[in-house]
Amino acid sequence: MLRSRALLALALTSGALAQTYSATYLPSNAPNKSEEGQSGTNQCGSGNDQNSTCQNLYVNAIDDWCIYGPPQPGVGSTIGETERIEVAWCIKPGHGTRLIPDGAITGAHFIQTPDYVQVLGVGDLTKINVPAGDEGGELDPHGQDGNGNPIGGLVFTSAFGSLAQAHEWTNFVSDTEFCIRVCKDGPNAPALCQHIYDTMGCDWNMPGDYSSGSFDSCKGDSGEPMGVYGGSTWFQGQNPTPSAHPAPASSSCVTTSTIGNGLAVSATSTSSGASGSATATSSSSHSGSSSSSGSRSATSGSPSQTGASGKNGAAPLLGRGRELAIAGVAVVAGAALFA
Repeated sequence: MLRSRALLALALTSGALAQTYSATYLPSNAPNKSEEGQSGTNQCGSGNDQNSTCQNLYVNAIDDWCIYGPPQPGVGSTIGETERIEVAWCIKPGHGTRLIPDGAITGAHFIQTPDYVQVLGVGDLTKINVPAGDEGGELDPHGQDGNGNPIGGLVFTSAFGSLAQAHEWTNFVSDTEFCIRVCKDGPNAPALCQHIYDTMGCDWNMPGDYSSGSFDSCKGDSGEPMGVYGGSTWFQGQNPTPSAHPAPASSSCVTTSTIGNGLAVSATSTSSGASGSATATSSSSHSGSSSSSGSRSATSGSPSQTGASGKNGAAPLLGRGRELAIAGVAVVAGAALFA
């Protein structure tokens, strides 16, 4: 009951965050550019190209998911510096995107819940142009100017039925760790894919299994909304910083020996190699690893974090004041429901 009331409070609040969706697309009918100022494209075709500027993501299965990454390597390509122009990097060929090279991902854990689907993982993300030492940042559809980060980024999933656009999602990426959550459209989506905790990183926003050396797909419970504790909402920068919620329980786990697409780690040319995902080899149940609790500072030119977090917590705070101010209504809505 407490969880449902907390979800309702934050959902009502998040409804004030311009959650009136202006358009719904499929890859087949998406425009060339879906937002003004977009650097890439949403008309991506069905091949794959290591120079693609496609900005469509897919999160469908352990062997079919994508994350955002910088379009170019080198100085000036930290997540914080390129959040507006990130491009799609995918495990599976055929989405018109760049491919994550085989071997770059050393652990990935796909979770299907009633309200969202997510992938948690680790690897060498310098292979998708994230600079070494970059503690990363958050990508989401709610930038300070009303456009997404990246501008024009669209996310699709078939996890809840037919392939459809998901309007609420959040993606953290650093040089060694990533997480992406895609929420099922509905009243709970804004709360469960909250985007105002951009310096808190993967472990705090999406607690779970970030182990290396394994790949699995599990069913899971929907977790608590990030930042909501009973009837109270914590805001980034407030002291003390609360611990992450416990990782939700998971079950019916199916392990896969590897995931991939045939593109070598060192490859720079285009490729359309067959999927390298293996047949499931075992079944297990686990509840996920606990979150990190140590405070860390960003490197590679990223701003310092303000809360206790792991990697992926160095997104710039410029322009976030507007989002935080609007999100402050959550406290009032929560208080009213729990009065």
